[in-house]
Amino acid sequence: MAKRPESSVGYSVTIPPPQQGTQSPRPDTVFSPPLFPSSSAGPIFPPPIVQPNQIPSPSIKTPNLPSPANGVRTGSPAPHLSTPPGPPVFSSPLQPAAVPFRTSPATPQPIAYSSASSLPTSSPPQFSNGSVELHHQISDVTEDWTPAAESPNVLFSAHKVLKQKKFANIPSLGFGALVSSGREMSPGPQMIQRDPHRCHNCGAYANLYCNILPGSGQWQCVICRNLNGSEGDYIASNKEELRNVPELSLPSVDYVQTGNKRPGFFPVSDSRVLAPVVLVIDECLDEPHLQHFQSSLHAFVDSLPPTTRLGIVTYGSTVSVYDFSEESIASADVLPGNKSPDQESLKALIYGTGIYLSPMHASLPVAHSIFSSLRPYNLDIPEASRDRCLGTAVEVASAIIQGPSAEMSQGVVKRPGGNSRIIVCAGGPNTCGPGSVPHSFSHPNYAHMEKIALKWMETLGREAFRKNTVIDILCAGTCPVRVPVLQPLAKASGGVLILHDDFGEAFGVNLQRASGRAAGSHGLLEVRCSEDIFVSQVIGPGEEAHVDSNEVFKNDDALVIQMLSIEETQSFALSMETKRDIKRDFVYFQFAFKFSDVYQSDITRVISVRLPTVDSVSSYLQSVQDEVAAVLIAKRTLLRAKNANDALDMRATVDERIKDITSKFGSQMPKSKLYQFPRELSLLPEVLFHLRRGPLLGSILGHEDERSVLRNLFLNAAFDLSLRMVAPRCLMHRQGGTFEELPAYDLAMQSDAAVVLDHGTDVFIWLGAELDAQEGKGAAALAACRTLAEELTEMRFPAPRILAFKEGSSQARYFVSRLIPAHKDPPYEQEARFPQLRTLTAEQRTKLKSSFLYFDDPSFCEWMRSLKVLPPEPS
Repeated sequence: MAKRPESSVGYSVTIPPPQQGTQSPRPDTVFSPPLFPSSSAGPIFPPPIVQPNQIPSPSIKTPNLPSPANGVRTGSPAPHLSTPPGPPVFSSPLQPAAVPFRTSPATPQPIAYSSASSLPTSSPPQFSNGSVELHHQISDVTEDWTPAAESPNVLFSAHKVLKQKKFANIPSLGFGALVSSGREMSPGPQMIQRDPHRCHNCGAYANLYCNILPGSGQWQCVICRNLNGSEGDYIASNKEELRNVPELSLPSVDYVQTGNKRPGFFPVSDSRVLAPVVLVIDECLDEPHLQHFQSSLHAFVDSLPPTTRLGIVTYGSTVSVYDFSEESIASADVLPGNKSPDQESLKALIYGTGIYLSPMHASLPVAHSIFSSLRPYNLDIPEASRDRCLGTAVEVASAIIQGPSAEMSQGVVKRPGGNSRIIVCAGGPNTCGPGSVPHSFSHPNYAHMEKIALKWMETLGREAFRKNTVIDILCAGTCPVRVPVLQPLAKASGGVLILHDDFGEAFGVNLQRASGRAAGSHGLLEVRCSEDIFVSQVIGPGEEAHVDSNEVFKNDDALVIQMLSIEETQSFALSMETKRDIKRDFVYFQFAFKFSDVYQSDITRVISVRLPTVDSVSSYLQSVQDEVAAVLIAKRTLLRAKNANDALDMRATVDERIKDITSKFGSQMPKSKLYQFPRELSLLPEVLFHLRRGPLLGSILGHEDERSVLRNLFLNAAFDLSLRMVAPRCLMHRQGGTFEELPAYDLAMQSDAAVVLDHGTDVFIWLGAELDAQEGKGAAALAACRTLAEELTEMRFPAPRILAFKEGSSQARYFVSRLIPAHKDPPYEQEARFPQLRTLTAEQRTKLKSSFLYFDDPSFCEWMRSLKVLPPEPS
């Protein structure tokens, strides 16, 4: 090691549930036999197959619970988690997603919690076959009362559940929920600083839907109906008093413990100890890239909180660890990059006199001087062939985070809250040292070396996860970075991999947001459902937890997921099915997030949901939340679209899905070969049409890498970003700086208007030629659109590109391709679906019609009719 001064970076298998129970009466909707031959030719929507490079996960236990009816309860089939599989031959990130921002008026409404049915009160409790039947002094704390708050962290695809199994389990529509841990800080759920009351039988938590015996304080579990004690906490003279108990009055509560038994842990309750951030920087950049990169780095350190501890590591053919103790000159300790650092080198580094992690309030000038000292690559070697020892650099960064350079206070280590974070800034592939691949794809041993590199990177990522360190990889520039090799490193650690066009504004914003997003650690998610429901598939950033990581109860068959990171920008998509016909009036769901937050507290966030069951199919369809259902369908579809050929097959699957939903829930039009899509699901087919032709499944993007990046991001994203990535939001600028939300149709491209199109990871601004020609007005409209775009995406991660262009420019094709070509529809259809057209004069309508160029893509209505399905009337 030398010191160098320098002159001034899931698979899923559905296990058939036991065939029990009897058929309930038929619903009020008359079902015709399958209308399409392809619908009856076998399963149209088979579960995704095993992905070869998916993180393996051990099985979880599925014990049986006694049932009140016959003394035997069959355990829920163990679902298999669907962590997003690794990308195809050139792919990209796989992690976080957007901060929930609910600006759309079409955002699904919270679940309406109905009051519980009252139980008889004529006799003492009766015990039968191991279960408890409550008949005396019982109090349902939700009776005649609506909870004060409802959790936005759980979005179900429907607010009711069908009782009949054969209709409830129709795969083309499906039933499920999007579940997110939500925010760690205020505004958040009610905080309770004591241990929760849990069912001794199944482990479920006491909640607002439990039946209570106020005289004794006993409560009945809604999941297994076992009777439990409350150590006197629920003793009350009447049910009004019970409403003062947070968990019995709110659907979402946080149990908080500020103490911890982990060795070396020092609780800090009044302020959070920020986890360190280490930048791992590629020093093989050409001058144009380096200039933008340095600007982004300077802005980044200026944005950090004063207490944030920062480390800086650069890599090329060697690894340089910068020393913050040198104030007058940028000084670094250098280690070889062609091999993993040995223990002696790391010991000499960590126990030496250098300061490699330093709080910003003490080292901001030093950080600026280090960034200013970076120099462009000066050898005449192509970008892809330069030696980059990225793997070794990450190993060194992890070592200095774990080393004794953490803050010391009288011999007690202050452990940072949440996860530490390594942010890799890469401009090219890892071609030197462990985890590297040859410079050229034509290398005779490339395939074997890539396989070894993939395994090594995944192991390094898993080790980082074990040490509570998240590794984000931000790539930029024109040099291919060999995403398939880097992705396992980010994925296994719970981080994200993002591609950028350059090191400019979007890169700099993502650098800041990557370091600043709150992330907990040691995360588990427990999912419990009523005995008639089971989780058949999970898609999201996690894996099945080891059995020994789960608390032990007598008959706990909860699904337990180990979360790779705990961030509000992520969610899990749960697909659910019924095991038998449901006879009860309600079904219950409980989601428990367990994690350590950035304030070093152990949090158990419990979210309880009750949904009514119905016989009426029409009532069920009216309760379907079209956008949530569409996002769940899209995630199940994208999970199987691993490459371009798969994406083509999945587009055909979307067609079959529309036909199957129509055959099961729709009706044939009189004297016509067309069938009516169910009116209750009027929004669903248009969102799926956007999915079919948009960047996730369509051919808009030029490189498979880009689509793979979006796919992996989408599979982990929370609802808001997921919806925007599928169906863009269109906003037209109006006089006075206001905006009108319109359908995402090309009819919005009116020459005297400016339009903002929010497509999740990209925001487009289109300026009409007539408006642009008006002196002053065009510039004002463009400025207003930019302001709106920045406001809409202010907290989004990854930060989207914001691209602006004028009507008629070559770049405008990126905007046009995201819009439905509704100009191909007849005028009456256009006006029905795009009412704003009625405000145009005949001359304006004619001019708008003549501005469109002909191309083969069908409109939404043409696509639906090609499937022999009549599109639903706009809502």
